Amino acid sequence: MASSKSTVTTLTIFIVFFFFIEPRISQQISTADSECSGRWIHIRTLPSRFNLDLLSTCNRYPLTDDLCPFLANHGLGPKTHARSRSWYRTDPLLLELIFHRRILEYPCLTPDPKLASAVYLPYYAGIDSLRYLYGSDVNSSADHGSDLLEFLTRDSPEIWSRRSGHDHFLVMARPAWDFSQPLTVDPPIWGTSFLERPEFFNLTALTLESRFWPWQEQAVPYPTSFHPHSMPFLESWIRRVRRSRRTSLMLFAGGGGTSTTPNIRRSIRLECTNTNVTDTESEITSDFSSETRKSKICDFVDCSNGICEHDPIRFMRPMLQSSFCLQPPGDTPTRKATFDGIIAGCIPVFFEDQTAKMQYKWHLPEEEFSEFSVTIPKEGVVFRGVRIADVLMSIPKEEVARLRERVIEMMPRVMYRRHGASMGLMNKKDAVDIAIDGVLKKIKARV
Repeated sequence: MASSKSTVTTLTIFIVFFFFIEPRISQQISTADSECSGRWIHIRTLPSRFNLDLLSTCNRYPLTDDLCPFLANHGLGPKTHARSRSWYRTDPLLLELIFHRRILEYPCLTPDPKLASAVYLPYYAGIDSLRYLYGSDVNSSADHGSDLLEFLTRDSPEIWSRRSGHDHFLVMARPAWDFSQPLTVDPPIWGTSFLERPEFFNLTALTLESRFWPWQEQAVPYPTSFHPHSMPFLESWIRRVRRSRRTSLMLFAGGGGTSTTPNIRRSIRLECTNTNVTDTESEITSDFSSETRKSKICDFVDCSNGICEHDPIRFMRPMLQSSFCLQPPGDTPTRKATFDGIIAGCIPVFFEDQTAKMQYKWHLPEEEFSEFSVTIPKEGVVFRGVRIADVLMSIPKEEVARLRERVIEMMPRVMYRRHGASMGLMNKKDAVDIAIDGVLKKIKARV
């Protein structure tokens, strides 16, 4: 009963905010036209069944997680502890909520769609997809998006038809594969067919992971648990990251790798098991001092069965204590842990380009990749006996320090600052700001 009351209270807060405060925010914006030239965004008004009403289904599907506790703080989730000012138990699947709340603070909003360079659809596609993935509509997944399309082409159809949807964008807080079931598959397989509908080929979809050929998709970072609201809190965290003692060479936080079939996660587990010892067997040189410290070669945080998903304390401390964070692909190429590691100043080690380099080109520029990360091809590790520790230990101490400094510089680009942040922090572009810039450039190039 208490949980039910809490959910009702949370939903009431959302309704009050989006229907009462949102118009006031739009009315208070007074940015000079010159600053917003080519940057105006119109937020399309959608019936609540496309966003707020969907929040009431947060605990309806027993085969997936109960999302209700994580609706707090406009999708950031509950604080990790009562006195926390920057850390939350964030569920990445609620990025649609986070983005919706943040775009209300965008300084170049316009109520006139004819003036807009882009039109944002506040449709919670990922939450709506749950009924097709786990609910009663599992055999009707080809219908996902039909209701939205009907609304767009019936209510003020000139907004959609003006550029045939080319200027529209939305956030889909799941991998694009979950929305890419072919329309003709019978019986249906995993996923919905939203992105396979020809009518939506023109819009831009911001997903947690993109496929590599459809030009309408663009991957954006998974939300971490770090959401500072002011520059002093960000600077305080960066100071902690810089002074953290890195007593482990490398860390793997994740699950999998327990099967006998050769794969990169299995190879990582085996190497960590064989080298996860103190200096009675080996020593590594700290990159903070010229002295040799007794340290672990490999640290392992077992996140099997989702136990780390809403508990950043479980993995952030080990990340702060490690020089390199291993980012192997899993069920899909990308990982939320990539961004957790960057927040901790832990240098990412990738094993294939699809994990990040080919995904997050707006936030992690491809041409700068070697400046903040290490790549070790997984084929060498799995089939040719390449030891990850040997590769990493061969990197000069000065290069490790340079890599980490670049990781720290990248941190603001992949974090999602808290809504209502101070002006100082708002002047430093975060993941939402960079995504909006990318959307505007992409739409401009097309229309």
